[in-house]
Amino acid sequence: MNSLGLFIYKVIRSFRYAFAGILRGFQERNMKVHGIAAILVLLLGAWLPLTHTEWYIILLLIAAVFAAELINTGIEEICNMLRDDLGLAYTATKHARDVAAGAVLILAIAAAGIGISIFLPK
Repeated sequence: MNSLGLFIYKVIRSFRYAFAGILRGFQERNMKVHGIAAILVLLLGAWLPLTHTEWYIILLLIAAVFAAELINTGIEEICNMLRDDLGLAYTATKHARDVAAGAVLILAIAAAGIGISIFLPK
């Protein structure tokens, strides 16, 4: 395989790993909650007259919340591995878990507030 073919193969493989990560994320309870909320927002947006800019904002916020939740899930997975491999108590990784979850909460609250400001006047 030439260098271009190897490059293309590696890029395709990295996308496959990324999609597997997204699917793994949707096995988590909170990601399912965000997914249901996103579906409801998209349905409401389809029913109401939204501008292109409002759609861009909504889609960007949905993507941001999903990305934050995936990062949070990754941090939790690392914490689980460290806890198990080092024989630590859950409390040893609690601070990292709480901070990551707090970041998702801040973004979700901001997204909800912006969503309300878009939808309420309609």
